[in-house]
Amino acid sequence: MDILNHLDQYSVNSSQIDKELFTTYNVKRGLRNQDGSGVLVGLTNIGDVVGYEKDGDIVKPAHGRLYYRGIEIADIVKGFQNDGRHGFDETVFLLLSGKLPTKDELTKFSSYLAGLRDLPQYFTKNMILSLRGKNIMNMLARSVLVLYTVDDYAEDQSHLNVLRQSLDLIAKFPVITAYSYFGFRHSYQRKSLIIHHPDPALSTAENFIYMLKGENYSKLEADILDLNLVLHAEHGGGNNSTFTTRLVSSAGTDTYSAIAAALGSLKGSLHGGANLQVVEMMKDIKKNVKDWKDKNELSEYLLKILRGKAGDGSGKIYGIGHAIYTLSDPRAILLKEKARELAAEKGKMDEFELYETIEDLSPEVFARFKGSDNVKVIAPNVDFYSGFVYRCIDIPKEIYTAIFAVSRIAGWCAHRLEEITFSSKRIIRPAYKNVFGRTDYEPLENR
Repeated sequence: MDILNHLDQYSVNSSQIDKELFTTYNVKRGLRNQDGSGVLVGLTNIGDVVGYEKDGDIVKPAHGRLYYRGIEIADIVKGFQNDGRHGFDETVFLLLSGKLPTKDELTKFSSYLAGLRDLPQYFTKNMILSLRGKNIMNMLARSVLVLYTVDDYAEDQSHLNVLRQSLDLIAKFPVITAYSYFGFRHSYQRKSLIIHHPDPALSTAENFIYMLKGENYSKLEADILDLNLVLHAEHGGGNNSTFTTRLVSSAGTDTYSAIAAALGSLKGSLHGGANLQVVEMMKDIKKNVKDWKDKNELSEYLLKILRGKAGDGSGKIYGIGHAIYTLSDPRAILLKEKARELAAEKGKMDEFELYETIEDLSPEVFARFKGSDNVKVIAPNVDFYSGFVYRCIDIPKEIYTAIFAVSRIAGWCAHRLEEITFSSKRIIRPAYKNVFGRTDYEPLENR
């Protein structure tokens, strides 16, 4: 252990880099420009995320817009909600094919996906229920890699075969997630092992919530879960997990390895874990703010959070602000509308109104914290309300991030297909400048 501590200290010391050097060499930290916009590294036909407008060199805040294959997300949602149906399967079809399905195509597509949900019995028993894990995301990634071993054409990277693999994974992700959770619950929470087998007659959202809760769910619960899946399905090629998918796909790896890598990215607290952090933050606020309707008391506590003197000490108001969206996150707007309905159904309007109040107060609190009105325009992102929604539905917190994966795999697969079909056929390789300097090798006896 002593050598490990020594090595650790050496490693920490050798990892220090003078921050001024990033400016000296014009390094795009986080692949972001000085104005906060992303560095353009590729082209795509799939998703488009708009959060600001450029007027010459000036970046101006704008209301957020999200497009799937050129269609605004609000229009997609309005379309299937007006029809009184669920939209996730239609969204998957759109992302993968580049066009909206006809009624006949959608019926056949949904039936095809439903037919892929079942897992081999030995797979469920040996890979999920026997080899239980402490984190559902890791169990999901492990299951993906094991599926490689049962695919006779795992290394075939023809477009048709990768499409087949993609649909198989998209269909199986909800099932693997639900089974993994119950395996986890049985092993680590000492609760009964309950397995609900997938029902091909149900939509993707209905089937997922049925596997988690049995028949004890409302129509509104299924509707809002479907909306969540649609809203999280795609977010452009630059988000961390999707870029990871394209990065490793450019190296010529197989589908299963690419998706497992994306899962590793999404598991990170700075990417897929934000909705759980919002829930934990709200627990802390509800515990420490006596009067939720007292805006002054609430503002002061939010200020304490920003100063790192309350909450988890991170200095962050989770769920507020976004790397691209400025004036608004279109996903948050759409989800908030349904969240209000769900809060009324569940008798949680007082808690929903607390979320609304924090949303309203946050810009002013940030300005006070910065000591200036000239601060970045901020608004709630989709994570701000998604955790609240999951709590209302009684979805266990252990699978919050996994639900994100159940949805986002649609976008990952669309981007992988695009990367292997139309790309420069060159491995993605950004440059890092070495700033360590030069030193001579010293013989062992002289050290």
